[in-house]
Amino acid sequence: MNKILKEKLNEALASVLPITAIVLLLSVTITPMPLETVALFLVGAVLLIVGMAFFQLGTDVSMTPMGEGIGAELPKTKNLFAVIGITLLIGILITIAEPDLQVLAEQVPSIPNMLLIWTVAVGVGLFFVAAVLRTIFRIRLAVLLILLYICVFVLSIFVPNDFVSVAFDSGGVTTGPITVPFIMALGVGLASIRGDREAQDDSFGLVALCSIGPILAVLLLGIFYRDGDPGYTPVTMPTVADTRALAGLFVHGLPEYVSEVVTALLPIIAFCLVFQLVSRRFQRLQLEKIGVGFVYTFVGLALFLTGVNVGFMPAGHYLGQQLAESGHSWILVPLGLVMGYFLVIAEPAVHVLNRQVETITNGGISQRAMMLSLSIGVACSVGLAMLRVLTGISIYWMLVPGYLLALAMTFFTPRIFTGIAFDSGGVASGPMTTTFLLPFAMGACEALGGNVLTDAFGVVAMVAMTPLLTIQALGLIYQHRQNRMEQAAQTLPEEEDDDIIVLEEDDSDE
Repeated sequence: MNKILKEKLNEALASVLPITAIVLLLSVTITPMPLETVALFLVGAVLLIVGMAFFQLGTDVSMTPMGEGIGAELPKTKNLFAVIGITLLIGILITIAEPDLQVLAEQVPSIPNMLLIWTVAVGVGLFFVAAVLRTIFRIRLAVLLILLYICVFVLSIFVPNDFVSVAFDSGGVTTGPITVPFIMALGVGLASIRGDREAQDDSFGLVALCSIGPILAVLLLGIFYRDGDPGYTPVTMPTVADTRALAGLFVHGLPEYVSEVVTALLPIIAFCLVFQLVSRRFQRLQLEKIGVGFVYTFVGLALFLTGVNVGFMPAGHYLGQQLAESGHSWILVPLGLVMGYFLVIAEPAVHVLNRQVETITNGGISQRAMMLSLSIGVACSVGLAMLRVLTGISIYWMLVPGYLLALAMTFFTPRIFTGIAFDSGGVASGPMTTTFLLPFAMGACEALGGNVLTDAFGVVAMVAMTPLLTIQALGLIYQHRQNRMEQAAQTLPEEEDDDIIVLEEDDSDE
């Protein structure tokens, strides 16, 4: 276990170092930062590295096997209504447990936090049911995605503009470090029961459908909720006089996030215990290993959230504000490209997805290829989000063409890549996006005098959209290479036969 933890620490270090280097470089060049802000950021980076390592180790030995076990047992339930009820409960519990959703809810205070959280949770639960039924009844994912996104964009016409960006952002934040490992593993478990040729393709796509539910739910909330106008809470810069006060910020912040993680994980653990009592699927040693995995997950997620919320969020807001006021606000776009490229590497759920893809495809799609595609996609999305902050362009001008192109590509991309691509869109928009990029965009938008709700919100939605294009493009490249390999394999025997004939002719001449 120590060897595996060391590997996870090395992976986390390689993930966080690039964005740390970018922030430090900016702090000594374009945007000088107060020492207290830099110190907060560096301590946050350390907690981020340690937390990510423990979290990834924990999900590998707890969330993944438990999700696969539930997914394998669920189809054995002969009562369809029981399957629907269990799936709905799982979807709601893991969504309420998602820390990113708490962050987003706090940014829109005029809508009560619990109202927004429960709206999103019910949306995820209902669409999780739809995703599981799709896998069981073998309904093609591309058809569902096209119909549902048509509904999303038609419904958004009747919603106040201030709700639109929040609605699309909610679709991204709900698929984070807790939701993704569980849902993806459950999808693999469901597909393993079927055993047909298309089961591998249908093991992906659950995250994609679960990302649409919150969008529709919040859009409906925007139509019917009229108790107040949406607003936001600006990020306040903490002031620290010395190192003791600096440490005190993290010490005082840690119990809050420990409480959030406990509240988040306890319902999931309770559900898993009930599942084990009913199904008796896991042996004693497996249960002990899963229990230790949940402890690692708890420790890792608590440290991760403390680091990003206490250290990264203030630094992101300050950087965005200072860059916008520097007189060189245009630099936000190229800087957004660079930050987006490296920031997605630090998303914990991204590594879960990449490992899952490499395992399911037997190495046909490597983790490196997935990460490169995601990095390129997120870089483009953050660059476009910064362009929106500068110009105030409506989010529709980017989301509508992007989703139209992504949905059109589903007709040409291998089916498995469609599911992977739409899953990756939700996975890429995790805690780092919510706690660093969103405050960064808000800080810049405030300094430029823009409308934060329409111009800064939506960055999560942009991050969730562009991977749909880059991963499907990866699928087309993969398909082209496979076709070339098949053609080469077909022509090789013919060439060998020709060589044999020539040799025989030479022998006869002798």
